[in-house]
Amino acid sequence: MSAAIIPGLVSVIMPCFNAAPFVAEAVASALRQTYGKLEVVVVDDGSSDGSAEIVERLVAEHPERVRLYRQVRKGPYPARNLALQHSRGEFVAFLDADDYWDADCIEKLHRALVSDAAEVAYCGWQNVGDGVQSPPHVPPEYEREDPVAHFLRTCPWPIHAALVRHALVDSLQGFSEHRFSSMDYDFWLRALAATRNIVRVPEVLAYYRWHGADQVSAVKWRQVLDALAAQQGFIRANPQLVAHLPQDRLRALTEGRVLEQAYRAFWKRDLVSAQHLFRHAAAAHTFRAADLRHIVSALLPLPLYRWVTRLADRGSP
Repeated sequence: MSAAIIPGLVSVIMPCFNAAPFVAEAVASALRQTYGKLEVVVVDDGSSDGSAEIVERLVAEHPERVRLYRQVRKGPYPARNLALQHSRGEFVAFLDADDYWDADCIEKLHRALVSDAAEVAYCGWQNVGDGVQSPPHVPPEYEREDPVAHFLRTCPWPIHAALVRHALVDSLQGFSEHRFSSMDYDFWLRALAATRNIVRVPEVLAYYRWHGADQVSAVKWRQVLDALAAQQGFIRANPQLVAHLPQDRLRALTEGRVLEQAYRAFWKRDLVSAQHLFRHAAAAHTFRAADLRHIVSALLPLPLYRWVTRLADRGSP
């Protein structure tokens, strides 16, 4: 159960694990918001790099606005759920301990959400980090098109590019804790099943820090298959929402995406991911005759798969 709700308050939910270089900036990003009625609820997940001590100092500096709870290596989604249990805001925003917002992000999201009587307001974002060259991205206005098709195609926005009514989060019972690399996606799919009352703020206001190979989402095959499981769960639970989509379209958005990502991993020579994804296509019988060469080679043990691929590379012009 959540704490007693305070009208107008925004609760910023922040899981933290070994984010010492960034967590002070992330908390400051929340505290400097021009929307002033805001609390930051941090859950440290057993950090060993001094992150919790940094947050403790911030709690001492801002005792009315920042609170810290602890758990030991349960992961970011249990951490978010624990923070939600202690949150008091009528509205909820999610900000990981290494990401940040423009100063007017929450004000603009809150204004749009309230003026449209919506349940979710979302905005654009940009990936940032050392060596990252990513253009700013403003997503489509999903609510004016086919949000179901859009959400099935891909996760609609990163976790920190939205403001949500606490009542909606409660109705979803927070985050699932079963498939860690796609639980954001699962959350937004379940939110879509509960409401299509969403509104876009067409500006880039959120910044997602990319850490390369150390990032969970960099394990491509796991991310793809977890996303597929989230899609399939949504489709099974909401047949009426997908009834307008032809079966071949549904297959293209789900199993078809797995095969696309298998080829993408293969051409990048991420052969571990390619092998997992081609093997999934083989087991699911979702491949075509044109895919057979890749399917068969992916069924080899990984060392042989790599050897066969190197041979093919040498034979290429």
